[in-house]
Amino acid sequence: MNNTPTPHISAVKGDFAETVLMPGDPLRAKFIAETFLTDYVQVNKTRGILGYTGFYNGKKVSVMASGMGIPSMCIYSYELFNYYDVNNIIRVGTAGAIRSDLKIGDVVISMSACTDSNYAGSFGMPGIIAPTASFELLKKAEQNSDKLGLSTVIGPIFTSDCFYNDLENTAKWQKMGILCVEMETAGLYLNAMNCGKNALSILTISDCPLKNEAATAEQREKSFINMIKLALSCI
Repeated sequence: MNNTPTPHISAVKGDFAETVLMPGDPLRAKFIAETFLTDYVQVNKTRGILGYTGFYNGKKVSVMASGMGIPSMCIYSYELFNYYDVNNIIRVGTAGAIRSDLKIGDVVISMSACTDSNYAGSFGMPGIIAPTASFELLKKAEQNSDKLGLSTVIGPIFTSDCFYNDLENTAKWQKMGILCVEMETAGLYLNAMNCGKNALSILTISDCPLKNEAATAEQREKSFINMIKLALSCI
């Protein structure tokens, strides 16, 4: 049965590559396509969620926004995995530092994602699911970061349902060794696990809430490019 287009994606089957990069922001998806891809075409604009497919170093690759938060990420990643034959989704986004030695511009590769979301409950498992990255993609990212001369930190992160979080709660996650906080990764990892597909989240530290520090526009642009280059090296 042909399930495309979907209620949320206007593309047809075959429009997406095997690997999709997913920033949260539609304009970042547009920026990635314009800056890094050749011969790209727009494959989605439904609800303002921009998606493109093109080529990077001769390899077909797609980029599409996920929107903000687990519900939005889970709608788009579910449809890409199940209806468009996508095998790999790499989230590329920003995060707030929790570990004290992380600095603005640092790149974090998420090994796993703790969360306060109840999305995992929808799977009806007789226990607690641990949202975990694909080891294949994680290994590629770790190896390629050295080749690209990038300094990255690998470890567990926290996916929050709340953007304006209590700093006291953030400090509790710091005690558990969590690196940073964002809003989409746990949902993406759960969908990938459920579909037997691959997912990885590569994040750039854009602010340090416990230090009351935030990136400038220039810092965001430069560090964002490093993160994208690393993600593209994994396709």
